[in-house]
Amino acid sequence: MNQKELKELIEFLIEKDIAEFELERGDVKVRVKRGTLVASSPALHPITPHSITAAPMPSAPGGPPGPAVSGNVPAAEQEELHVVKSPIVGTFYESPSPGSPPFVKPGDAVEPGQVLCIIEAMKLMNEIEADVGGEIVKRLVNNGQPVEYGQPLFNIRPR
Repeated sequence: MNQKELKELIEFLIEKDIAEFELERGDVKVRVKRGTLVASSPALHPITPHSITAAPMPSAPGGPPGPAVSGNVPAAEQEELHVVKSPIVGTFYESPSPGSPPFVKPGDAVEPGQVLCIIEAMKLMNEIEADVGGEIVKRLVNNGQPVEYGQPLFNIRPR
């Protein structure tokens, strides 16, 4: 089973809301178990960048509190940005090897299928590719940082 097949399998499991899955093909065995929320309410969903809102901020020290101005609103809320999320749990790496330049940096133009980063999971290096073309606006995780399934990695301004 190659990385593309594994990614498609994971996307299918998410789409169908399947929490646990096991597949055995010859000498290859794959088991996927998605984490669940502690609360039993089905109305709870993981927090995404689109569900974060700005709270009212004080206008000036000593002044009355006022509504947030557009300068305090994150860029992701001011314009529609595509969020590239981690398809797996692992460790985020910005470059192919230590000392190498990063695959992409803010301001770079990317094409669909272009490698953005690597996520190491169980000693396997998984290349994470752009699923849209556009401009990298922001990298949301640090090099060497552990990442969770579905965690936002990059903001891309689509073309």
